[in-house]
Amino acid sequence: MTGLRREEVAHRAGISVDYYTRLEQGRLPAPSGGVLDALAHALLLNLDQRDYLRSLADRAPARRQRPRQQSVPEPVLEFLNDLTATPAFVLGRFLDVLAWNDLTTELFTDFGALAEPERNYLRMVFLDPLMRERLPDWDSGARQCVSVLRMDAARYPSDPRLAALVAELAVKAPEFHHWWTTHRVAAKTFGVKSVHHPKTGTLHLHWQILTVAQDPDQCLVVLPPADEESRAGLALLNRP
Repeated sequence: MTGLRREEVAHRAGISVDYYTRLEQGRLPAPSGGVLDALAHALLLNLDQRDYLRSLADRAPARRQRPRQQSVPEPVLEFLNDLTATPAFVLGRFLDVLAWNDLTTELFTDFGALAEPERNYLRMVFLDPLMRERLPDWDSGARQCVSVLRMDAARYPSDPRLAALVAELAVKAPEFHHWWTTHRVAAKTFGVKSVHHPKTGTLHLHWQILTVAQDPDQCLVVLPPADEESRAGLALLNRP
């Protein structure tokens, strides 16, 4: 909270200033859930920020190990391919694009033509000029992506892929560097996304996140139309 002194935070949370100071400086083990809840209440954190705080405090060894390579479960791939009239794709850790259907390729780009390290949604948003053209509300969407990556970074802070991605974008994209240093966090949820396509004009699409049960670090993103004009536009893109 801007302008809140250390003593005020400790008082609001019901803990001593000395304890809070040592906790802030990383000189103590991870605090209990009760202390974390008290700090979250004192700092007026929203739900995403509370999750981020808990992730930072989680010192379980399994969460600090390098995560395993991801593969999309076969039932999810089959479901994805069945969604012929709706753009959909699977995002993995750090916003890697793991799988997609044909309509997503038509809407955004041919993910299959990209080298695997370049097949990252965040990287494309910041470094691919086509994505800037396709996303009329680019600033808002890009900022949201950075906030989601910050949540992933709390879970896997030592992952070398994360470090490489952040380093590349910090150098090549000034907006990323600015938003990354603000430490804003957000979870993948739902909303409405505008996508401009040269064949259809601007489409308005709902975006909904469905977590993959076999791997909580994967999610299926579906983009159904938000209005009849967008429905007709998707149908046009879907024609052979």
